[in-house]
Amino acid sequence: MTTITPGRLRSLFLFADLDEEQLGWLAGYGTVRGYAGGEVVCAQGDPAEFFYVLLDGEVSMTQNVRGNELEVARGTKPGVYGGAVQAYLGDRIEQKYQHTLRAVGRAELFVLPARKFAKAVREWFPMATHLLEGVFFGMSNARRIVDQRERLTALGTITAGLTHELNNPAAAASRASAELGDRLLAAQHRLADLAAGGVDCERISALVSLRERLREPAGARAGSRTPLQISDAEDELGDWLEEHGVPDAWELAPGLVAAGIGIAQAEEIERAAGGLLTAAMRWLAEVLEVAALQAEIADATGRITALLDSARQYSQLDRAPYQQVDVRELLDSTLTMLRRKIGEKVRVVTDYDPDLPPIPVYAAELNQVWTNLIVNALYAMGGTGTLTVRTGRVNGDALVEIGDTGPGIPEENLSRIFTPFFTTKPVGEGTGLGLDISWRIVADRHRGDIQVSSRPGDTRFQVRLPLTEAAAG
Repeated sequence: MTTITPGRLRSLFLFADLDEEQLGWLAGYGTVRGYAGGEVVCAQGDPAEFFYVLLDGEVSMTQNVRGNELEVARGTKPGVYGGAVQAYLGDRIEQKYQHTLRAVGRAELFVLPARKFAKAVREWFPMATHLLEGVFFGMSNARRIVDQRERLTALGTITAGLTHELNNPAAAASRASAELGDRLLAAQHRLADLAAGGVDCERISALVSLRERLREPAGARAGSRTPLQISDAEDELGDWLEEHGVPDAWELAPGLVAAGIGIAQAEEIERAAGGLLTAAMRWLAEVLEVAALQAEIADATGRITALLDSARQYSQLDRAPYQQVDVRELLDSTLTMLRRKIGEKVRVVTDYDPDLPPIPVYAAELNQVWTNLIVNALYAMGGTGTLTVRTGRVNGDALVEIGDTGPGIPEENLSRIFTPFFTTKPVGEGTGLGLDISWRIVADRHRGDIQVSSRPGDTRFQVRLPLTEAAAG
């Protein structure tokens, strides 16, 4: 290590505007160090103890991204700098090197202790220091606040969709339940009419037995006939009922035919009911409607249960944060939650690799990634197009691909889409943090990667995730 003269410091663009006293102060506290080619000057993550300025030679600046060294800058011009560049913030942040600085060939650097660099910046440029602090902490706070808002917005989208999806089966169940009580009461009255008309217990038992026999075949018979065949069967039964003096024959016929009743069954009912065919037919129609309402309630509650299962899968509230999961289940639950936002004009195509094993992930966080990517795809397509969700394997990683048929991402924006606060949406419609959050969840939390390719009509976001727990973070 050697000393440096104020004159040599003045030759550097970084110090060109300092006065003699300031240059002398820097020369007094700084030293000159030589580094061999490939030697590390400072390493990312180590305590930030020195500020480095290139005097001669060449240096490269790299950052560790997902376990890989990525060169972010390289310089040969005297005066380029690195190291403890945020020392002026003091203990308000954790002072660690944000990058690795390495000599390329032999290099000579001016080395200034971080605390001295911080003192010089704060005392010589107080206004600039305040401005820099404001930018640094302002951006950090804004990012944190908007990040939270972005998450809440995504939650609001999911909640609105789930509420809408739950409302339909809930309303159907409520409506069917209200009608069920009236139909049960009407059926009881019809049965009382049969008893009051002299139909004995044996004949009533025969009617009940007939109803039981019709329970299973009803759906099968209805499903095996064409609409024309069903219409003909209704006409045939309506004629028969009318000929046998049953009022409102044409209103009763569709429900009876749907339950599998034809002429043969009608004749069996006539034999069992004696002279009370009308009462028997009305009782049977009421009972069949009760069964239909019960089936409607069962279907609606089944849909509600399925939606709640999807919501539980999406939120992962009852599960460990980090676990082995089938990523296809996460994708399906997200698609279910977004069904209302997807709409009727978007065709959803899923292409899942059946051999993809469960992978170790933070499931709830990944669901936010799927939400962000799918919502962006829907926005790009403007409510019309094809959304493709695909899974597979690539080079030992699990692959999830979200594709859309929108207009594509302009080439000049491809390198910026993961940049915080960058958005092409109108003011108020986007925060520019959706893809940034997705990137951090995939890259930082899972040691994975997101890549994008885009051309008009074919945009694909590819998420790669490690298949083994050892590679996850």
